Amino acid sequence: MSSPDDLYNGPAGNLVSSVPGRSTYRPDETPTYAALDLGTNNCRLLIARPAHQDADGHGFRIIDSFSRIVRLGEGVSQTGRLGEAAIARTLEALEICRDKMKARGVTRARSIATEACRLANNGAEFVAGVKAKTELDLEIVDRETEARLAAAGCASLADPTAKAVLLFDIGGGSTEVIWLDRAASCASKKIRFWVSLPLGVVTLAERFGGIEVDDALFEKMADCVASELGDFIRGVADFGRCANFHLLGTSGTVTTIGGVFLNLPRYDRRRVDGLWMRDVEIDATVRKLRGMSYRERAANGCIGAERADLVLAGCAILEAIRRAFPAERVRIADRGLREGILMQLIAADRARTGPR
Repeated sequence: MSSPDDLYNGPAGNLVSSVPGRSTYRPDETPTYAALDLGTNNCRLLIARPAHQDADGHGFRIIDSFSRIVRLGEGVSQTGRLGEAAIARTLEALEICRDKMKARGVTRARSIATEACRLANNGAEFVAGVKAKTELDLEIVDRETEARLAAAGCASLADPTAKAVLLFDIGGGSTEVIWLDRAASCASKKIRFWVSLPLGVVTLAERFGGIEVDDALFEKMADCVASELGDFIRGVADFGRCANFHLLGTSGTVTTIGGVFLNLPRYDRRRVDGLWMRDVEIDATVRKLRGMSYRERAANGCIGAERADLVLAGCAILEAIRRAFPAERVRIADRGLREGILMQLIAADRARTGPR
């Protein structure tokens, strides 16, 4: 857990990793940035160029992206190792990322791996294999770095009038919960307290099951998460709230809920990112998801077969957070670690060379 600090301070890791096919960055060229986030469930890439800061606080323009469910952490909670099939799937996705980075002429990049590689006793061996086969420098980041990057990428969506906001990132192998607060004279949010729960949609579904989830099983999952939240709840007990207090969520769970709530035939980031939902709307959408069969979830255009056995575990994590921190509103973010990485890379360049 962290003490009060600024969103952009704290361990930054290696902000620059080697870029396949590139020589050393030249300060006179227009930079192209890449942020790669290899999680327990997903492999995601964003490629961007700097731009004037937009209304959401971003100072970059996305020129390419990639996302694939690879389930790198499949079985790690039982075996303690990354499996051969998971590694093969992941390497295939990482090769696509490498090719995109080369094609776009990426000059500065940061590639991170999170909970699956942190937990696996062959995580370092996997990272070395990635380097040998793809030339990508994967950095296994600690939980604090993950929490700070998530906050950096999402905080611009927080209501500036709210005295405090609870940010959460439901991942495949862990869930980051972050208390954002603001000084009386400033609308920008700062991290006051955070925790990384050793539970995500993959680990929870592997422990309890995710295909057939009845009410009793759902409550067992929610109770399991609630037991991990105890220290965080006590840690923020004296922090002030206000009438505008709300939750801010980033993850496949909350974006799925947003897409299902909007009855989208297929997921549309433009419709979901930044969406406000009332607590009763969240309740109704989660009930709808819990009422679906596995086959119905797999057929839904906002879920799909690859996530049909994970989405209810994510809903149970969300339910535990909402019960611990009741709020009338939830804002949904389809952004997070990658955006936080891009912001850090661009800020570091601008601090060194000045704005372009």
